[in-house]
Amino acid sequence: MVTITGIVALILVGVALATSAIISQVLQFNLDARLSQTAQYTGRTLLQLQFAGAGEVTAYDVLSTGRQPAGVLLVTQSSTGTRSGAVVASNGAVEALTPSQVREVIGAVQPTGSASVDVDGLGQYRVVSYAAQNYAAVIGLPLSEVQSTIAQMITTVLLVTSGGLLLLGAAIALVIRAGLRPLRAVADTATRVAALPMAEGAVSIDERVPGEEADDRTEIGRVGHALNTLLDHIDASLDARQRNEERMRRFVADASHELRTPLASIRGYSELSLRALRQASDASSPARGPEHTTEQSLERIQAQSLRMTKLVEDLLLLARLDEGQELVYGTVDLTRLAVEAVGDARPAGPDHEWLLDVGEAPVLLAGDATRLHQVAANLLANARTHTPAGSTVTVAVALEGRDAVLRVHDDGPGIDPAVADELFERFSRADRSRARQTGGTGLGLSIVRAIVDAHGGTITVDSAPGDTTFEVRLPARPADPAAS
Repeated sequence: MVTITGIVALILVGVALATSAIISQVLQFNLDARLSQTAQYTGRTLLQLQFAGAGEVTAYDVLSTGRQPAGVLLVTQSSTGTRSGAVVASNGAVEALTPSQVREVIGAVQPTGSASVDVDGLGQYRVVSYAAQNYAAVIGLPLSEVQSTIAQMITTVLLVTSGGLLLLGAAIALVIRAGLRPLRAVADTATRVAALPMAEGAVSIDERVPGEEADDRTEIGRVGHALNTLLDHIDASLDARQRNEERMRRFVADASHELRTPLASIRGYSELSLRALRQASDASSPARGPEHTTEQSLERIQAQSLRMTKLVEDLLLLARLDEGQELVYGTVDLTRLAVEAVGDARPAGPDHEWLLDVGEAPVLLAGDATRLHQVAANLLANARTHTPAGSTVTVAVALEGRDAVLRVHDDGPGIDPAVADELFERFSRADRSRARQTGGTGLGLSIVRAIVDAHGGTITVDSAPGDTTFEVRLPARPADPAAS
């Protein structure tokens, strides 16, 4: 605002100075024209007085003859060297000039043209000289009228300019405040968001820049729109963080339970085996079959160790897949892989009906056979675990365009909508209980997605009661005829 007001003030001052200079020149030109007319009139009067034989003619005689406007000054000098001067006062009376005033006027006369002189006691005058037969005369008009006009104009310009600048400043302030209102809304929103505690716990950012202040068609509106977009992303990130924390807590509880059970079993059976060995070494104790007890204990210890090993291996696999490791590429026949996976699933789920829907031609792709087999096995295990006895599970393999497609369909109860959105997230569990038969650790489907992503494929699920299908799409490659 100060910059704009200063620039406008400089422009107005420059215009005022230029206008004053031009008007001053015009007024001075008009004064010179009046001065020339007055000189002609006084010259004729001076000649008339000479022809009338009035003797020595003085300036007083000339100005007293006829009507001269107030302020007219006349100095005459005869051929004999006699000087006289007079001036018409403001009341119309003619007053004689002092010798010093006459000398000042004569001293300022230029050989040609008019000149300005400051006459003591009378002010500034514009004077010009002329000759009238036996006399040389100097006629003058006061500059006070021109000076007062210029002063009045400058005063008017200064007053109008000052008032205009005040109005301009007020208008600029109002315009700037109105223009920056959206920015103040952005700043207020950012300040309120900055005061929210977001270090821990469930955080929801409800603050947004009002819609009318976030119009992306204006520069400041784009800032508000960008802030709203940023707050949306932060809000979504905080929600995701909270969900991840909750899943991590559940996973820690699940993993602790999964590890505690086999560790307790290992400890119990090891103590039982140690007690049996001690009894066997004690000759006074009756024989209680320590060999049989020890063998059973070691079998249970081994089983529980395998459970812990499986959990740790799943976590290690996810970590390595995140780092881009753990894949050994080769040619994989997806059809054969599905057949083998179904063959392995039948003994594990004899109370389910297992169906295959595959073509005669192999569906080939480049990938890690072991990990892709794990994908199929996990999907089938998931279908077996979460469907009741008697359910039908169908595994289909097809080549669709450039994609090798594996589908696992079941007619079970479907997926709970509450967990559908986070089904492939790590530590996600459809069954919130920690039952080994149904709960699991929540890593199976997350491993499936990690392996599929590592192969450049996609996995989706479409579920409704009685109709659930997991679909895996992987980049295929044409079958090699020589291989058959």
